[in-house]
Amino acid sequence: MTAPASNPLLSDRDVDFQLYEVLDTEALCQLPAFADHSRETFTLFLDSTRRFARDVLLPTYRLMDNEPPSFRDGRVHVHPLMRKLYPQLVELGLLTATHPVDVGGQQLPITVYSLASAYLMAANLSAYGFIGLTSGAAHLIQAFGSPWLKDEFMARMYRGEWTGTMALTEPQAGSSLADVKTRATPAGDGTYRITGSKIFISGGDQDFTENVVHLTLARIEGAPAGTRGLSLFAVPARRPEGGRLVDNDVRVTGAIHKIGWKGLPSLALNYGEGGDCRGWLVGEAGKGLAHMFQMMNEARIMVGLNGVATASVAYQEALAYAQNRPQGRPAWEKDAARPQHPIIEHADVRRMLLRQKAIVEGGLSLLAMASWQADVAAHGKTEEERRRAGLLLDLLTPLAKTFPAEKGFEANALAVQVHGGYGYSSEYLPEAYLRDQKLNSIHEGTTGIQGLDLLGRKVMAAGGEAMRAFAEEVGAAVERARKAGVEPAWGEALNRALQEVVELTMELGAAGMAGEVERMLRHSADYMELFSVLAVSWRWLAQAAAAREGLARGGEGRDFYEGKLAAAQYWLNTELPRVTHLVALCRSGEDSYTRMKPEWF
Repeated sequence: MTAPASNPLLSDRDVDFQLYEVLDTEALCQLPAFADHSRETFTLFLDSTRRFARDVLLPTYRLMDNEPPSFRDGRVHVHPLMRKLYPQLVELGLLTATHPVDVGGQQLPITVYSLASAYLMAANLSAYGFIGLTSGAAHLIQAFGSPWLKDEFMARMYRGEWTGTMALTEPQAGSSLADVKTRATPAGDGTYRITGSKIFISGGDQDFTENVVHLTLARIEGAPAGTRGLSLFAVPARRPEGGRLVDNDVRVTGAIHKIGWKGLPSLALNYGEGGDCRGWLVGEAGKGLAHMFQMMNEARIMVGLNGVATASVAYQEALAYAQNRPQGRPAWEKDAARPQHPIIEHADVRRMLLRQKAIVEGGLSLLAMASWQADVAAHGKTEEERRRAGLLLDLLTPLAKTFPAEKGFEANALAVQVHGGYGYSSEYLPEAYLRDQKLNSIHEGTTGIQGLDLLGRKVMAAGGEAMRAFAEEVGAAVERARKAGVEPAWGEALNRALQEVVELTMELGAAGMAGEVERMLRHSADYMELFSVLAVSWRWLAQAAAAREGLARGGEGRDFYEGKLAAAQYWLNTELPRVTHLVALCRSGEDSYTRMKPEWF
């Protein structure tokens, strides 16, 4: 069974609300980089993406989920639909939408592109995955590659002739990139001979373009151990030679059988089994991980958007089902002869739907804000504006990746629950969306790694300057809400929670500086949880302010704004109080799982 064509994937009204009422995305057009754009050009891009996602991409989701790529005769064969879909995705301008005109781009703000791409992810995340990975890999070459690499590799990737991947993980290393063993030996002709193995390489092979370029971390012979010894290489499956493409000694050795994202292959690769795998250095030797972080951070935002999108499409399914599924009667209705009521009239179903709404729209607002900071970090008018936005973007990235994945999984589980017995049936789509969502907490750095990054680096960045900038943004939202007439207790509660988190962060930072690193990071997962709740509470207060402003203007849309205020009330009254408990837990140093010995399990 395919998803009903009526599933909107995301709410258009909410996307416009996030762009133009919560944020002032039109103001980005005042920056020189976006001077050729206007709300009209943003709308054209959004509308074309929405139509394609709903009319073309959504009907392919179930087909690709049911028929994953196959590995035979040494090659990966993806679903035949990708031969038609990929050129159409390229034609939409997705590969270069945010890049300059000189590489074929439209130079759109990331803020607009992010929310537009969420429709595509909601419709068929696997099909979009090839686009997201290729764009990120080509952007790495654009940023750090030689002119030859840009002409020979990047240009073809941006034109949609080749695809790209990020090849970091190895079987023995996992997420510990310091233990990468893939070797690069200078060949004396400007290239390197690459030998080694990679695993879990999404999109690592396919049969709808003529080539795949792997942006690969490897260690040049003689380089030091650890991450400082890593360099970045462009390693194509087929290399250009004598005006044609020849085999580059990159072998697929196995396909990973996944619970979700089934249309996008995840593969194990071997480089240089025949001693003839050639790679081209991208950027500076020894700076590979620093360069790769550009793509990794872009990918983390993409995973966060996938989390929101996957939760949203399931929420829309659950909402439509609840509105149309008659079952039971109110508890006070004793006459069994009276007609059954749609289940949305049952309070507990509305509870589950409201929680999904709060997670989806709170997560989307967080991703929109992170994208806004990315635009200002790259194109702000002053160095100070760009620096501050960069610090905020770095701080928000682990939150924007983690919250939609973790809470999105909860939202997806609620979508299954709303469907009742039909929810766990594979004939209905929420079961598939639940499977897809689980991968997002693992992709591009697990939740545990994101927590360590947030507490160990991001909140401490620049002597706490990132945290101070975040506090200023929260303060601005509280003031906006006050002026708009939002319930004062909401802003007061957010301010109190912020102060608790700031004080805790200072305490943990002091412990780390005193050498008590284990003590500092012991509850990094709980710290991630409390900071995510705080950040989404900030975004919900901003949405409440925008909703109050909308109601004050009068006219149509009262139901939309009242729904926003109810969701804000729900989040700020039920989730924000959890911050106090989590702060106390982090401060207590509770050590049950850190003192637990392996033999005790």
